[in-house]
Amino acid sequence: MARTKREQMALAHKAQGYDVADVERPAGERWVTMSNALTRAGHGLTLAEKRIVAAAVSKLDSRRVLKPGEVPRTKITAAEYAETFEVDLDTAYDQLQSAAKQLYNRSITFYEPAHKRNGKPLPPTRVQMRWVGSVKYQDGEGWVELAWWPDLLRHLTGLQRQFTTYQLQQASALRSAYSWKLLELLMRFESTGWAEYTIEDFAASMDATEKQRENFANIRRKIIEPAVKELTEKDGWLIQWQPIKAGRKVKALRFTFMRDPQGQLPL
Repeated sequence: MARTKREQMALAHKAQGYDVADVERPAGERWVTMSNALTRAGHGLTLAEKRIVAAAVSKLDSRRVLKPGEVPRTKITAAEYAETFEVDLDTAYDQLQSAAKQLYNRSITFYEPAHKRNGKPLPPTRVQMRWVGSVKYQDGEGWVELAWWPDLLRHLTGLQRQFTTYQLQQASALRSAYSWKLLELLMRFESTGWAEYTIEDFAASMDATEKQRENFANIRRKIIEPAVKELTEKDGWLIQWQPIKAGRKVKALRFTFMRDPQGQLPL
């Protein structure tokens, strides 16, 4: 009798000495939920790190109000990672190990409105915080445990309004951090079907490099066009976008989007 994919993964997991009971399924019913402010922020993550963070976020109860001083810890296993993101166990093991070394040093960049000084507006205040306060990784066992950064938790838990949510499965096939980030920026406005961001906000959210920010053609060629193409092909979107100009300079981007009626994933 042929084994299902899940049974095959469990057997492979057991063969490598991991605890099969740690695997959380089904991945298709897990949701990534964060505040709109966090959605707009620069995340500073590689694709593998983004996957781990999103998988961990999907295990949090976004509606639950934490007790004072409570800091959740979230565990991700190699088998869970492999099944969710459709990679082999060796790749999952390697990416967990690499991400565990870097996640503690990764920071989120927010921009908050600033007060006026001498009647003149100040530029937005730049705020940085970590994703995690600690990371545990057990060599040879294939798991990572994250303890969330305390200041970040208000963007992940106790959320009642102004938040963005999407199924983890929606992003599981993506192979670009830019595509994933664009998905988040669009899902923030899923109810309206259109989104508009200033070019400065968009570049900051996408973690665009200084070189990319120097010329809009670089942002279009390196970020927007590949991300739109991948979301269209792998997540069933119909996306149109246009630059909004002030004179010859691009000042904002407008996206109009909807699910492709012929797409494979439901709304």
